Amino acid sequence: MQIDDKYEVIVVGGGHAACEAALASSRIGAKTLLLNLNLDNIAYMPCNPSIGGPAKGHLVREIDALGGEIAKAADASTQHLRWLNTSKGPAVKTLRAQCNPRLYSDYYRRKLLNEKELDIYQAEVTDVMIEKGEIKGVKIKTGQQFYSKTVIIATGTYLGSKIHIGLTSYKSGPIGQIAATEFARNFKKTGLEIGRLRTDTTPRLKMDTINWDILEKQKSISEPACFSYFGEKKVYEGMFCGLTRTNEQTHEIIRKYFPQSPIVQGTLDSLGPRYCPSIDDKIIKFPEKETHPIFLEPISLESQEVYMQNFSTSMCVEAQIEAVQTIKGCESAEILRPGYSIEYDYVQPTQLEAWLETKNIKNLFLAGQINGTSGYEEAGAQGLIAGINAALIAKNKHPVVLTRNLAYIGVLIDDLITKGTNEPYRMFTSRCEYRLLLRHDNADERLAQLGYEIGLNSEDIWEKYQKTWNLIKGEKERLENIKIAPTEKNNEILRGADSSPISEKISALSLLKRPEINWEILASMTDTKVNNEQGEKIAISLKYEGYIERQKKQVKKMEKMEKLKIPKDFDFSSIPSLSAEGKQKFLRALPRTLGQASRISGVPPTDIQLLWVAIENRRRSAIGE
Repeated sequence: MQIDDKYEVIVVGGGHAACEAALASSRIGAKTLLLNLNLDNIAYMPCNPSIGGPAKGHLVREIDALGGEIAKAADASTQHLRWLNTSKGPAVKTLRAQCNPRLYSDYYRRKLLNEKELDIYQAEVTDVMIEKGEIKGVKIKTGQQFYSKTVIIATGTYLGSKIHIGLTSYKSGPIGQIAATEFARNFKKTGLEIGRLRTDTTPRLKMDTINWDILEKQKSISEPACFSYFGEKKVYEGMFCGLTRTNEQTHEIIRKYFPQSPIVQGTLDSLGPRYCPSIDDKIIKFPEKETHPIFLEPISLESQEVYMQNFSTSMCVEAQIEAVQTIKGCESAEILRPGYSIEYDYVQPTQLEAWLETKNIKNLFLAGQINGTSGYEEAGAQGLIAGINAALIAKNKHPVVLTRNLAYIGVLIDDLITKGTNEPYRMFTSRCEYRLLLRHDNADERLAQLGYEIGLNSEDIWEKYQKTWNLIKGEKERLENIKIAPTEKNNEILRGADSSPISEKISALSLLKRPEINWEILASMTDTKVNNEQGEKIAISLKYEGYIERQKKQVKKMEKMEKLKIPKDFDFSSIPSLSAEGKQKFLRALPRTLGQASRISGVPPTDIQLLWVAIENRRRSAIGE
């Protein structure tokens, strides 16, 4: 790298969003520069070092299918692996891994350092350079300027960050890192609407001071598994997580320290995550709850650190020590790092296009927690899309937009740009209206071809996907012609699965449609040419065929509304009889399609009808009808 080099894409940050963005843009062929405060903190995991979980696991699989790295990074560092939501159906079933944070970070660092079109430089970015409403580059603390066609800001929780422990507060990034204070001050001059959010983390306990013998243990799953489609499936042994609970004594101590709580005393001027509140927040909001579950999750065997899942807090250190030691198994536990709250700046995401470019500043992209999200997976997904689109726009190509019916990534981005947020946004399966179409198991079918066409999936990977799909298709056709005979052995297998015995030959495919018959059972009754994962794909497509077709019909109806574009210069205030609320929300969000307008929270259906008519009238007038 030379100081006077000019780039096509500059990425500011070093977390999940920045890493995925830099890798994506450089792999597409855009000359890219990654600027980070500290190169030792690449893909750092300042909160729980876990990847996946409900909806988050879906995002990981989608990033992998598109050619991103988070799934491979997780597989390279997994210590503990579990399937979640297995009893709730295939739409929500997903993986969750506990990762070794050092191995995880090292994986991303190697990938970044070995990418040909990517330069990496440790520097503190202090300002962006904007001319006539268009980004031109960035300035760093030492005075140098870097010029680029596009810039991606992915600063995570570092932008104007402030730590709170009890009534003590100070400027800092996560875990004592440098805060981007000067950049935060200058970034506000862009005119973007900027607010404050908060996230909390837990105390870290010393592993050998916990009495693991008296705790309920959660081991890894016994069957080999991994996140990445073509990753090596493994069984992980040697590490377990412990389940314990708070009690009345714990809650009493927390209440005792309310006078020193920043939440109670109002010294925090930002909202934290609604769906993952701190333990002190839980005691306030749910006083009727006598106990709360706590998961003790080792960060790594060599570090001795243990993460207290569900015990995030901003309480003073004295309160944390006393409260922790009332919990079963933690009576003698030592705190290695206290929990804290961190406040930071974010940009209201309604100011973004669906491809994550800001509406008012050309070629400026935002990704990750700066857009109001929470979580490594949400950040990585946005980074990937921002990196793809910054590179495409730098090369004068059209950006890529993922729709709600195509990917959880599409749901995530559409929710942000349409509804905005005033609290840390977290992905849930309940946010997705087409859950059966967007399963953990079929992300490859939905997105791998797009990843190949963009240039992120290699020819070799693309051939592997096609080979797998052809194998599954062939097996499905084969099973339709295979007849299962009513032998004693087969009927014994059926009775063992609480399924009715058969009295005549039946096609293997018909038998698989029975709700109680999974792929493993069918495979025991006939020869098969596919593995269990591929077989389960076949089983799901058969068992939920009717529901899947119903959702596809719903998608077609919504696509009609998505195709109805709203011109950029459309004057929403000119629509007669439009409600004041509808007008206000349309002008704030500036929806680009009628479908997007229909998803804005609080807009009456009558306003959508009025908007539809107004768009149609303008279209007809333009063509002289």
